[in-house]
Amino acid sequence: MLSIIICSREKKIKHELAENIDKTIGTEYELIIVDNSLNSYSIFEAYNYGISQSNGNYLCFIHDDIFFHTQNWGNVIENIFESDSKIGLVGVAGAKIKTKMPSAWWDCNDENLQINIIQHFSDKIEEHWQKGLTENNTTSVAAIDGVFMAARKDAEITFSTELKGFHNYDLNFSFEYQKKGYKVVTTKEILLEHYSLGTLNKDWYSSTIRLHKLYKEILPINFSNTNIKKIEFKNGSKFILDLLSHKMKKEALSLWFQLIWLKPKSKFHFKFLNQFFK
Repeated sequence: MLSIIICSREKKIKHELAENIDKTIGTEYELIIVDNSLNSYSIFEAYNYGISQSNGNYLCFIHDDIFFHTQNWGNVIENIFESDSKIGLVGVAGAKIKTKMPSAWWDCNDENLQINIIQHFSDKIEEHWQKGLTENNTTSVAAIDGVFMAARKDAEITFSTELKGFHNYDLNFSFEYQKKGYKVVTTKEILLEHYSLGTLNKDWYSSTIRLHKLYKEILPINFSNTNIKKIEFKNGSKFILDLLSHKMKKEALSLWFQLIWLKPKSKFHFKFLNQFFK
């Protein structure tokens, strides 16, 4: 059975979503709604509570603003897990690379992205993002996006109790499965529509720094042929400049010292110091 866990911003999820799940899932399931209308839980706490209430062998964490286009997607998930006992986590968007330097999961070359999703924007424009799809039903990735995460239930794996707020729970879960020796994969067999975009605010940057400190021993993760050292410096320099734009100078300076070790001779260091002392 598949346990679907939703952290809801309202007391109940929309009828359209509940109906969409019921009509498309194609397998036995239970729906666990964590009422977070009063903002009582962090996303980590809400999902851990959902896990504690679940009865299924497989867990599925989804946003409350999506719509499934694929029929029998629940069967797709079950078939993936049953085909390979080492697969622990399945998503519809992810990347083959995750750098040691703080960054978002999608901060890599397009060739390392694995995405199949219809994404909406604030101006009501929508795009069907399809990147990195191959003939294979699944592709090993370093991390997946939290819009849809299907997991093999493992009593030893939960969401972090050290991270707070609503950011980086997807990387947290991806890294926990990687640590336990499971495969984290994306599938092209499920298409869903997502009606909102995330926000990279100051809280996200603070959370991202904390996350990378927690998992520094397993990072970087690379399932591609790409030279990750170049991406490390690119991601690090971008992240540091973003920190400065959010007036997070102390954090930026700490990461800059790490960048110097990566590439001592770079024009970026002059650019950083110029902006740092403005």
